[in-house]
Amino acid sequence: MTGSITNIAVIDYDMGNLHSACKGLETAGAKTSVTDQAAELLQADAVVLPGVGSFDPAMQHLQERGLVPIIKEVIASGKPFLGICLGMQILFEGSEEGQENGLGIFPGVIKRFQSEPNLTIPHMGWNQLEYTQPDLPLWQKLPVDPWVYFVHSYYVEPADSTLTAATVTHGSQTVTAAIARDNVMAVQFHPEKSSEAGLQMLANFVTFVQQQTLVSAA
Repeated sequence: MTGSITNIAVIDYDMGNLHSACKGLETAGAKTSVTDQAAELLQADAVVLPGVGSFDPAMQHLQERGLVPIIKEVIASGKPFLGICLGMQILFEGSEEGQENGLGIFPGVIKRFQSEPNLTIPHMGWNQLEYTQPDLPLWQKLPVDPWVYFVHSYYVEPADSTLTAATVTHGSQTVTAAIARDNVMAVQFHPEKSSEAGLQMLANFVTFVQQQTLVSAA
């Protein structure tokens, strides 16, 4: 999209290092703003919800800042939306990790990995994705089964299995590693920590945003 700047708002709610995600998006040519202001989120070309930490504090921080209805409005508007790690989990109804209700954008719950002999919890380090939506814009120009970086003890179990865009296997358990539907994409792993594959995903998201902006302007 020559001559235009892609503006991506990164939601600020005190849950993790937001600037590492910004850096990856900026490397791909986007202009980012870290904000909790409704006007900025609604005016941006796209919104990113990152997050590390626990489910309940995340939801409490979003509630305290009045961001729950804003996030729902952003998603309902069709604006491109990317959730990262905890930012994917809170899109669902609730979690075994806590008591708070999630955003409820999608039906499903967050579950803890079941203990197994020799299984490390949290699932931490590099692991391979297996695509279940291979044509997803986020996967463009990536190798088959790319290695990405995870840090999590809980995983998303969507009520609708067609939401799942990629899986990962830890021990004997194969779980959802990414979801996608319409304008919403979200990943359990950290693309900003996933070397070239992760940077390509962030670049792919920027490209997707640019394409959607062109369509909206047409």
